[in-house]
Amino acid sequence: MLDYIIVGSGLAGIAFAETLMQNNKSFVVFDNHSQNSSKIAGGLYNPVILKRFSQVWNANEQLNLAEVFYKKIETKLNTQVDFKIPIYRKFFSVEEQNNWFAASDKSNLAPFLSTEIVFKKYSAIDSPFGYGEVLHTGYIDTEVLLNQYHAYLNSFNLFRKEAFEYKDLEVLEEYIQYQNLKAKHIVFAEGFGMHANPFFKHLPLDGTKGELFIIKAPDLDLDVIVNTSVFILPLGNNLFKVGATYNWEDKTDLPTAEGKQELIDRIKEILTCNFEIIDHFAGVRPTVKDRRPLLGSHHVYKNIHILNGLGTRGVMLAPAMALDLYDYIENGKPLDKTTDIKRYGLAK
Repeated sequence: MLDYIIVGSGLAGIAFAETLMQNNKSFVVFDNHSQNSSKIAGGLYNPVILKRFSQVWNANEQLNLAEVFYKKIETKLNTQVDFKIPIYRKFFSVEEQNNWFAASDKSNLAPFLSTEIVFKKYSAIDSPFGYGEVLHTGYIDTEVLLNQYHAYLNSFNLFRKEAFEYKDLEVLEEYIQYQNLKAKHIVFAEGFGMHANPFFKHLPLDGTKGELFIIKAPDLDLDVIVNTSVFILPLGNNLFKVGATYNWEDKTDLPTAEGKQELIDRIKEILTCNFEIIDHFAGVRPTVKDRRPLLGSHHVYKNIHILNGLGTRGVMLAPAMALDLYDYIENGKPLDKTTDIKRYGLAK
């Protein structure tokens, strides 16, 4: 008898797997890699919404948990995945500078916004109004994290690279039976793939497609992440990750000519140097209209659970939401009303 079956091994799935491992629970993970939004994500963690200069929901708690969480994983995998690097918000006017200073006076934002405008000159970026520096930022290399963690799970026979067949799931009073496995609980962490899940497809998961580039720009000497209408993240060797687009209509994970042109246009608004597109990615983020994750248990089957809807801030949200769901299942700790799927009522 296993403690858990986990379906999905993106950021949500591996965060829950790691939480189980730290609590000595037994589990196995199923994933056929049909969803790739975690792997191609920008991976930035940033406590401030830079369009409106407002704080991300529960930013302090999420950052503190995430730092400890990723440090433990780095030790376990003997691989660096957490890269601490400043984010510079480019200013386009004196008014934006003033808005920044007004935001930095607020008690909840003061720890995250530097009060000194940065006038550092970067070749190929024209910035007469300077930059605002966001503190306590960086990025998680999600591709390395997921590849290494999958390999780690595989080495202990805890990973099954295969599609989960819902028709083979039998729900009993004290446990669930799936093919030749018995487990006390099952957690679905499928990202946008949730729409095929008969237990939770009533939930309003509204996927948002994002497209990103890897570009080569030898004349760009950037050593921070610059955020404007897109982010530009230095990867070393004259390579930069650039993104992302937002498309609410297209639910495929295929790069498009429209997304490509949008990114090219935005890059040309920022950079004055030539660049070469090395790679072009796309994925569908599991977003929710109220911008809160989807956590909880099925209203009939109490041993069937969901961890989803982490959206654009998966690297910050995943450790905290995995812990919340674990404490809810194992210790009876109530979920935050804004993340509990009960806010959307019962399945039809």
